[in-house]
Amino acid sequence: MATKPLSLKPKSEKMKLKSLLLRYYPPGIMLEYEKHGELKTKSIDLLELGPSTDVSALVEEIQKAEPLITASRTEQVRLLVQRLQAKLGQHINHIFYLFKVLRAHILPLTNVALNKSGSCDKIATGSFDKTCKLWSAETGKCYHTFRGHTAEIVCLSFNPQSTLVATGSMDTTAKLWDIQSGEEVFTLTGHLAEIISLSFDTSGNRIITGSFDHTVIVWDTATARKVHTLIGHCAEISSAVFNWDCSLILTGSMDKTCMLWDATNGKCVATLTGHDDEILDSCFDYAGKLFATASADGAARVYETATRKCIAKLEGHEGEISKISFNPQGNRLLTGSSDKTARIWDATTGQCLQVLEGHTDEIFSCAFNYKGNIVITGSKDNTCRIWC
Repeated sequence: MATKPLSLKPKSEKMKLKSLLLRYYPPGIMLEYEKHGELKTKSIDLLELGPSTDVSALVEEIQKAEPLITASRTEQVRLLVQRLQAKLGQHINHIFYLFKVLRAHILPLTNVALNKSGSCDKIATGSFDKTCKLWSAETGKCYHTFRGHTAEIVCLSFNPQSTLVATGSMDTTAKLWDIQSGEEVFTLTGHLAEIISLSFDTSGNRIITGSFDHTVIVWDTATARKVHTLIGHCAEISSAVFNWDCSLILTGSMDKTCMLWDATNGKCVATLTGHDDEILDSCFDYAGKLFATASADGAARVYETATRKCIAKLEGHEGEISKISFNPQGNRLLTGSSDKTARIWDATTGQCLQVLEGHTDEIFSCAFNYKGNIVITGSKDNTCRIWC
């Protein structure tokens, strides 16, 4: 009599956990596993983890939700969560000192960005000369010059995998470039005015562009097709970003408001007012619990995402704030201003902790690296400064 092997799964179909890795910002555990003989990764996000979290209860929850984590892995997961918890409890008051000055382009700089990976060895700069350059943060060597835009590049961003750089231009297009080859991958066309802001989602599968045509477009990075067009602001867009889990999009506008949008359907869920002048930048913290806005009125505001309440006002700059970003830990904010300084702030109290001085013209761009221990500032004085 013939046997029925239908209930037996071939060995190649089984999923086998190979290793567990920590991800500090935002907190999570990365799982490397084998399926069909292929190595894959997935993440367990622990965005709610805090100093008072019950670790044993959390580990139990993780095991219930994730079949790959068997009883034999309990102690390892517990130790990883404890390490994450300890790391989150460290709020070191890092003082930044000038490390290096990059003199980047012949014509003025318009934007700077650090690559997202832990190694953080690359800096991208955009310029009025219509090019984007890729640099080594360590040596200052130029890896690539990306040419193809027909007008100034005004915004740029690395994808989370650090395989692509996206550039947005006054020629109304955005372009995706391959970091290794230096070649153009896609051109995104559809806006009716210059692209002033762009940002990838956490997976790198989508990118959003904000334009002076008052709209924001969500694109698929694999096909260069439009997914949504966000229509609602009544003036130029200044910024557009995803939160960590890609459920929300935050936009800032010259109409003095910022809006929160449902990223799955492109509908507006909240409009926030309060600034006396144009909003020039906005950002989420890594966990998406807070977001911040920077304005031409010289102040910045911090809001709770869940309640949409303003919890802090950052006041002290003597000119408009053109750029704002959280550190990876979510407890500090960095701002760049036309008063030629960048400032480090406590994100919950609004207290100014440090003023970074030295640029001789307005600062239009600034960012933390992945670990939060390096700051980069870009200025109209045509230099890019690295602080650590």
